Amino acid sequence: MTAQEKSRTRQPGQPRVWRMVLSAAIRLIAASVVIYGAMLVYQHLLATSPQAARSKPPRLARLVQVVELQTRTCTVTVKQNGQVCPAQQVTLQPQVSGRIVEVNEDVVPGTAVRAGQRLMAIEQRDYDIAVRQRHADVVKAQRDLKAEQGSQAVAKQEYELLGEVLTEQDRELVLREPQLAAAEAAVESAQAAYEKAQLDLSRCEITAPFNAIVQQRHVDLGATVSSNAPLVTLIATDQAWVEVKVPIGQLAWLTIPRANGQAGSNVTLRNPLAWGPDRVRMGRVLRLHGEVEPLGQMTKLLVVVDDPFCLKQENRDKPKLLMDTYVSAEIEGRQLENVFEVARPHFREGDTVWIMNQENELEIRPVDVAFRGQETVYVSGGVVEGERLVTTDIAAPVAGMLLRVDGGSGGTEAADANGPPPGDGRRRS
Repeated sequence: MTAQEKSRTRQPGQPRVWRMVLSAAIRLIAASVVIYGAMLVYQHLLATSPQAARSKPPRLARLVQVVELQTRTCTVTVKQNGQVCPAQQVTLQPQVSGRIVEVNEDVVPGTAVRAGQRLMAIEQRDYDIAVRQRHADVVKAQRDLKAEQGSQAVAKQEYELLGEVLTEQDRELVLREPQLAAAEAAVESAQAAYEKAQLDLSRCEITAPFNAIVQQRHVDLGATVSSNAPLVTLIATDQAWVEVKVPIGQLAWLTIPRANGQAGSNVTLRNPLAWGPDRVRMGRVLRLHGEVEPLGQMTKLLVVVDDPFCLKQENRDKPKLLMDTYVSAEIEGRQLENVFEVARPHFREGDTVWIMNQENELEIRPVDVAFRGQETVYVSGGVVEGERLVTTDIAAPVAGMLLRVDGGSGGTEAADANGPPPGDGRRRS
């Protein structure tokens, strides 16, 4: 096929291609016109449509409880725990050896005994014999002394009759002064041995040195004991001590005696588990231990309690103060004047309190602390009498947040003053 024939063959398809291109261009132009028109319409609608009125969201008031602050005169109370211990405790030991021939029926753990009461007795026969022997020695020595005194009198007469002058040493020998001194010393020695035998005899009887309760009996009837062997352990009943640990920073508020006869701070002791919630025992501060625990900066106070076992008639209805038990001690201190009493749960971090001011807003107020107790904090400055202390816990407190008290209308009025609540259908154009 020649070139002319090929050219004649392609010419009939060219008009169809151009038609396709022209149709696509027309559709593109039409789509662009439609999109542009839609954009113009949308812009017109945005420019001419009504707009919703914007309102400030209301401030919602938090419901709280408050108390009115009042100045008062308060007595400082230091509350700590303590352990009861004996004021006097002794384990009696014999000073002589022998066999136990008597044990008082009151020598039973928990039984009260009186001062001077006979508790036990050691066999006395050997000591009776020793007393008689020592007495015989005294009689013999006294007889020898009298004989020597007679001999000295004779020697003195003979010396005077001779009329000779002798040296001092010879004169003492002639007058038998050394023999007389020896006889006198023998009498004193015999007398001392006699008294020692009497003392040993008296020590066969074991008595209570003070009013006490028997804590433990170590020997029984028939046992042979030697010197320094334990017999019975006694605890004094006239008084008991309570060792109370107190922070050294609180000692300045307490009255601590430095000598006998001085009055210390009164102390109220409680043991709710053993005595019940309303029963107490009274004591008083006796002494300061004088040592400080290096870690906790705590020191010990000695509190004395009279008649801890309630043996006296006037104390029969009071609870007993048993040894080694733990009690809570409320130590009465000095008075504070013109302070505000704030309960511990209402005292906030950083030495602050929450105050509801005149605009019903929350103020986080720093205060001056006069005394910190376990249950109460006494505030001396930073607040004014009559202000309202917020006692309700707030999860996320913010200064200036609106508050209302139970039964008040502060929250509703605040909401109305700041515009309609959310969801109001009013609009502005």
